[in-house]
Amino acid sequence: MKRACLLLILPLFAHAEDEVPDYKTMNVSEVFTNLCSGCHGKDMTGGQGPSLIDGNWKHGDTDNAIFQTILKGNLDLGMTPWEGILTDKQIRSLVILIREKEKAALATGITFPEPEVGKQIETDHATYEIEMVVDEGLKIPWSISFLPDGRKLVTEKEGRLRFIGTDGKLDPKAVEGTPEVIVHGQGGLMEVAVHPDYEQNGWIYLAYADGWWNKKKEKDKKAKPSVMTRIVRGRIKDHQWVDQEDIWKADKKFYSSGGTHFGTRITFDMGHVFFIIGERGGNMEAQDIKNPKGKIYRLLDDGSEPKDNPFAGQPGVPKGLWSYGHRNPQGMAFDPRDGTLYSTEHGPRGGDELNIIGPGLNYGWPVITYGMNYNGKPLSDLTEKEGMEQPVIHWTPSIAACGFTFYTGDKFPGWKNDSFVGALKQQELRRVRIEDKKVTEQEVILKNIGRIRDVRSGPDGFLYVILNDPDKIIRLVPVK
Repeated sequence: MKRACLLLILPLFAHAEDEVPDYKTMNVSEVFTNLCSGCHGKDMTGGQGPSLIDGNWKHGDTDNAIFQTILKGNLDLGMTPWEGILTDKQIRSLVILIREKEKAALATGITFPEPEVGKQIETDHATYEIEMVVDEGLKIPWSISFLPDGRKLVTEKEGRLRFIGTDGKLDPKAVEGTPEVIVHGQGGLMEVAVHPDYEQNGWIYLAYADGWWNKKKEKDKKAKPSVMTRIVRGRIKDHQWVDQEDIWKADKKFYSSGGTHFGTRITFDMGHVFFIIGERGGNMEAQDIKNPKGKIYRLLDDGSEPKDNPFAGQPGVPKGLWSYGHRNPQGMAFDPRDGTLYSTEHGPRGGDELNIIGPGLNYGWPVITYGMNYNGKPLSDLTEKEGMEQPVIHWTPSIAACGFTFYTGDKFPGWKNDSFVGALKQQELRRVRIEDKKVTEQEVILKNIGRIRDVRSGPDGFLYVILNDPDKIIRLVPVK
């Protein structure tokens, strides 16, 4: 790839009676071990050939350049062309594997401040300390939203909606009468969002896993559910959930037993409500505009469809469809400067994305992706295709992007209008500066304190962060 070695050519000239490995059935690690490790080392640090993880590339450092080097080779330098031996999908998976190992190697030795409550942590544009908001009493908190009177609402995945009082204490009693939730896999009670005009109308919106448990058959060890993400709104009076109305609900024929990719987030803009429905593991269902999965929706805040929606009135298209070709977005927010809608999206293994969301656009999943299957098997050799949108940025290895906000407060002037991305797998909070719709800076400002589920810019000017494992809520406050 940078230079090559003749060891890679040897498998092509095995004796006829020798058993030839079936490379096309191998996962990416097996392919690398069989065809590449003899030259570049089992750990990619080099041998007779150069290291693949030191960041130095002789024939181009883009994904496409590396792909072409693997595909076409360079026999003058001893690099075998793998065209015809490996599929394009497999070669693309090799590129992803190399990027994973390269990023991990380049990150070796990088240290991050130890995240401790009360400790000053210096970042590029601000110095903050962590304050504990809720230290105990929560079980898998998922989302936080702010009420005008200073109270906060937080959801727990298992179905509870809780208050945090103006005194900062978690109410031990959950709101009663909230919707029945199917807790299954990644699904449960997820998003809570307070309407921008709450003081006038009292509306609170919830997104949750809705469905039913199917009757057990005699040989079944466990009943399987039929589940789908559902959006409702209601009010809270005397600690009771009342006045519930459906905002969006899929036809029951689209409910499924899978436990993955529910989405979701909710945000508001000029009388409209936007929300995410994950593709529920359905892959190509995200490309079918008559299937509700893998889509972002836009409705009027009462659940009716705006006439200017891109697919409004088309037969068979689910109400409110705004964009499609999504996998599992779990972050969404408007840029306060120009009203651009952004969303973060879980990729598979590699290829987490930050996207600009526009009406009627196709974001490509699973036809194009910068990732591969979790088991190392190929998914797609395409990273771009006409008619499908490109992400603003993508992350490989995956960070498991979850929770997304723009900072709109005044307590951290150096962060004004920056966006913040939570990461479950990498257990980090990233500050991402966007200028002219392009990412100009990225900085990890918080790491190894827990899986970051949600991040919100609070009305008090502080930055609120929901953690899972441990289940806590913290906030970042400026050092005076």
